[in-house]
Amino acid sequence: MEVPKELLDKVYEAIELARATGKIKKGCNEVTKTIETGKAQLVIASSDANPKEIILHLPVLSKEKNVIYLEVSSKTELGAAAGIDVGTIAVSIVEAGEAKNIIEEIKTSLSQM
Repeated sequence: MEVPKELLDKVYEAIELARATGKIKKGCNEVTKTIETGKAQLVIASSDANPKEIILHLPVLSKEKNVIYLEVSSKTELGAAAGIDVGTIAVSIVEAGEAKNIIEEIKTSLSQM
């Protein structure tokens, strides 16, 4: 699901807060592992992944495990929010830390769409 503009800032804020006060995982393989083990609370992937096939399993796996899955448009911005100098095609929030309330806001907003 592509993230609406009004939620995009909250998604990036949640990633940054979870990075600082909780725990995140970066990269498709790491994110896949967090979903499979039931540790992922929120999964964000980049729609500009190349090749696109590399992330096609993430929405399906997330749905199977009842994890919120969102797509953003830029792997560069996703990498920056994750605190790295290069782009990343996927991030999962494993421990929300202080981002817990923001994640709840995102869940509420998505359920109303």
